Amino acid sequence: MLASLSITDIVLIDQLQLDFADGLSALTGETGAGKSILLGALGLACGDRAERGLVRAGAEKAQATALFEPPVDHPCYAILEDAGVSVEPGEAVILRRSLTADGRSRAHVNDQPASVGLLARLAETLVEIHGQHDGRGLMDPRTHRRLLDSYAGVDTAQTRAAYKAHAEAKKRVEELTEARDRAAEEETFLRDSVEALDALAPEAGEEARLADERKFLQQAEAALTELQDALDAVSGGEGLSGRLNTALRGLERVRSALGEQADSDGQGDATVARAAVDRAAGALDRALIEFNEAEDALGEAAQRFEVEPGRLNEVEERLFALRGAARKHNVDVEKLAELRQTLADRLDLIEHADDRLNEAEAARKAAQADYSNAASALSQQRQTAAEALAKAVEAELAPLKMDRARFRASVTSDEDKPGPEGWDKVAFEVSTNPGTPFGALDRIASGGELSRFGLALKVCLVGEAGKVMVFDEVDAGVGGAVADAVGSRLKRLAETGQALVVTHAPQVAARASSHFRIEKGGSDDEVRTTVRELGPLERREEIARMLSGAEVTDAARAAADQLMGG
Repeated sequence: MLASLSITDIVLIDQLQLDFADGLSALTGETGAGKSILLGALGLACGDRAERGLVRAGAEKAQATALFEPPVDHPCYAILEDAGVSVEPGEAVILRRSLTADGRSRAHVNDQPASVGLLARLAETLVEIHGQHDGRGLMDPRTHRRLLDSYAGVDTAQTRAAYKAHAEAKKRVEELTEARDRAAEEETFLRDSVEALDALAPEAGEEARLADERKFLQQAEAALTELQDALDAVSGGEGLSGRLNTALRGLERVRSALGEQADSDGQGDATVARAAVDRAAGALDRALIEFNEAEDALGEAAQRFEVEPGRLNEVEERLFALRGAARKHNVDVEKLAELRQTLADRLDLIEHADDRLNEAEAARKAAQADYSNAASALSQQRQTAAEALAKAVEAELAPLKMDRARFRASVTSDEDKPGPEGWDKVAFEVSTNPGTPFGALDRIASGGELSRFGLALKVCLVGEAGKVMVFDEVDAGVGGAVADAVGSRLKRLAETGQALVVTHAPQVAARASSHFRIEKGGSDDEVRTTVRELGPLERREEIARMLSGAEVTDAARAAADQLMGG
């Protein structure tokens, strides 16, 4: 519901705060008092086009703020979430719009900067204005199919699911066709590439392994030469081994000679000499052992660097072949095996494309048939509902002094324009006089007729929770029983929600649960519009004024009591 409307410096209003309640609220006043200013202010807050003429003369800025209190499950909260505006479900939604004297406009939602477009999107779910120049709500043809579906109680879930399935099946056919055509153009390349990669047979980790082996092989020849030179140095010619053995044999002879001359007491010169020779012989013996180990180690090391002749060429050829294939296909060597599978799949697509495409096309046709059946059933439901709605609306038109008018909900099916909600276009059309052609509501009906058509429709259609309905000129050109019929229907609408009506008819104002009087006053130099909510006695006086004119009579007051009591 619309809880309040605040206005600052708009046309003839300098400062105004209006608080609204549930039910029907009537706004009355003399012609020209400024009722249109209130609707203009509400429109400004709801994202309507901002005209600089709205700014009060002498003021720098005009501002309008509309505070709504929607139910927790209201669709406006989803819009706010999508827009990134932080508002909790159930929290008040405040639409604010300011307009400077030079025509610049700014918008806020709950004190957070927003676009004017967001205000308009939110307002579409919160307010429905029925008047001569308003294109929202029932006057917007884009809402007519949804309203008819709501009236009929139809469920479009099956049609939406079938549409989605058909769209996916159609996309699959398009993808397969495109892939087949693209692959067919490169069939020779694919076949040659797969054959070449099959012959190459790249293995995981092969590049790194070959690179390491290549580096070793490149170093092996120089290392082998150095090792062979070292081996020749220690074992070539007589070699160190022979010389050590010769020295050791000489020492053995010395030891033998000394052994025969050793002192009996072990303290003579021969004994000391023998000990020195023993130490020398032990050192030579150990040196010979170390030398032999070194010679064996050099030989073993040299064997490790002996490689298969031509192995370096083999490794380089393999490595260069792998890298060449990778450069050709612009991938890493490690990706060659994966690439081979990808190319093979594309080649397989060519070889089996027709079979797969036929299967996909059959699935698309089946999905299309499912959608056609669902959309056709939906069209039939809408046609039936359209006939029932036309009868219901026309039954409401007669008491509203529009018994010569006709209404229809035109359902036009176009199978070439399918959509998630079917292929129907729904338009609410009217004919205001016998023999005249049907046309769009806002192009055929006058201001007052338009409001009464909207009222009749709203009475028949299922209401939308949390949406305030505003009626302007609904009683234009009518009075008496017709005005009373208008009032009773407005009250009926407002029983489950909220409705605001700008009215000149006392029969309508008398039905309201809240009553506001709009007045214009002030000096010749400065005219201001004010609005105040009327109490019971003031309300009686206002309705009496509406009945009798400038001079309020007792008879008018009695008539007002009767209207209010009824």
